[in-house]
Amino acid sequence: MTSNTKETSVHVAVVQAASIPFDAEACIDKAVRLIGEAAATGAKVIVFPEAFIVGYPKGLGYGLVVGARDAAGREEFRIYLDAAIEVPSPQTQRLGEAAAAHGCYVVMGIIERELGTCYCTVLFFGPDGSLLGKHRKLMPTALERMIWGFGDGSTLTAVDSPYGRIGSVICWENYMPMLRMAMYSKNVALYCAPTADDKDTWLSSMRHVALEGRCFVLTACQFIRKKDFPDTVRVSLGDSPDSVLMRGGSAIVSPLGKVLAGPHFEGETILTATLDLGEIGRGKFDFDVVGHYSRPDVFQLNVNEAPMRAVVPSNGK
Repeated sequence: MTSNTKETSVHVAVVQAASIPFDAEACIDKAVRLIGEAAATGAKVIVFPEAFIVGYPKGLGYGLVVGARDAAGREEFRIYLDAAIEVPSPQTQRLGEAAAAHGCYVVMGIIERELGTCYCTVLFFGPDGSLLGKHRKLMPTALERMIWGFGDGSTLTAVDSPYGRIGSVICWENYMPMLRMAMYSKNVALYCAPTADDKDTWLSSMRHVALEGRCFVLTACQFIRKKDFPDTVRVSLGDSPDSVLMRGGSAIVSPLGKVLAGPHFEGETILTATLDLGEIGRGKFDFDVVGHYSRPDVFQLNVNEAPMRAVVPSNGK
């Protein structure tokens, strides 16, 4: 399914800020405030970092070694699981109300709880406050696999807007070529990349995605220090409370790879840019990865977008 862009430009914002780890209500309070601050710049699309609610557990080991777990790590996971939010929930209602109050689209990174599992999820809110959809991270990276479940193809979500379709690919999912191809096939105009990757190499990856997909890329990363984490968990990184565990690097990139804002590494900030949506069509003049530059006679990608459930009742519901 495709969408017709109705507007010729849009002002957007990416929020670079620390969450308040393991405290859902405090994270929601901060998110509501930052939505207001970003909207005050005129932004109609606002993107938050990966796991902004209820935190990316940078530096936590959960007492894990191959073949063993410790009791303190089990308690740290319980705290994380209890802090995670359900979808939908009163917390998501508050986020929707903030989007509606400012008439903007909000792309929010959260830790979602379903039964006894956490998922790294992105939520899409519309300017009327509605929850338009979600994307669960398909492939958690490294130790993330011990604390997060795996998403399935049913949440390869792209939502319609007057500015073109909005989609999200989380952190190192962006290094999965087939996932990127699946998202390009949805005609994503605003490709949102919430991340926890603050390395110098991240910006070059985002420029590549913009060029490959001929789309605008909005990437948001946290800026967070060791002291932002509660004393109830063990953080092994950093020599002092002021140690920076994640330094940001958020940015906005055009369909031809031009950096329009960022990267920023100095602290919390809101980066903004006004996007000329005509740049998408001008970029596709000589490259459309799922159109005239594809070779379906040689290469084809099959994508399973059916929900995968562990238990399917006999009535099929």
